Amino acid sequence: MKTIAAIVALMFAPSAHALFKCIDEQGKRHYGETPPAGCANVVMDEVTPGGHVLRRIEPTPTPEQLKVREEAARRQREAEKAAAEQARLDKALLATFASEKEIEVARDRNIEPLNGRIRSAQDRIKEIDKRLAALEAQKELYTAPKSGKAQEVPPVILADEERHRKERQTLSTSIAASEKEIAATRARFDRDRQRWVDLRSGAVSMPVADRK
Repeated sequence: MKTIAAIVALMFAPSAHALFKCIDEQGKRHYGETPPAGCANVVMDEVTPGGHVLRRIEPTPTPEQLKVREEAARRQREAEKAAAEQARLDKALLATFASEKEIEVARDRNIEPLNGRIRSAQDRIKEIDKRLAALEAQKELYTAPKSGKAQEVPPVILADEERHRKERQTLSTSIAASEKEIAATRARFDRDRQRWVDLRSGAVSMPVADRK
């Protein structure tokens, strides 16, 4: 351990007869047998008396510079991660589909259950509308009788009406959600199809992250 420590110390120790020089932010030159104070914030060279550069010493970064470097490193990691994920998706896309037609068939296969859900909901809404119309007619028998005095509508009729109206609203919301999902599915397959075409034609290349 002592030997290793000695080697490390020698690596970072100033060389015999070496000089340190730099040009500060104002363009002023600084020289010294030890690192000059004016070189604290700029790149400094350790040179031989003959002017040969032994090593270049970067200035100690400020907290702000460290923050900038860390942010740049974070962005780089995110970019590499995104490239790797895109490469994975591209490989899967090319392996899954052999033609544009297959992509369209897969799209329609994913959309059909949603269309079926919409049709079922619409059919049920028609039944509910008929029931609501019948309940409205029953209510008129009490609120606007052809003869006699108006009566209060029985709670059972009002409850039945409320239940059907709530079911109708739920179905309408479900239809809207399915339509939104259909639009998203179409958009996703359209993007996949265009990406597939571009990859096959060479218009774009798979990310360098993974082309195995």
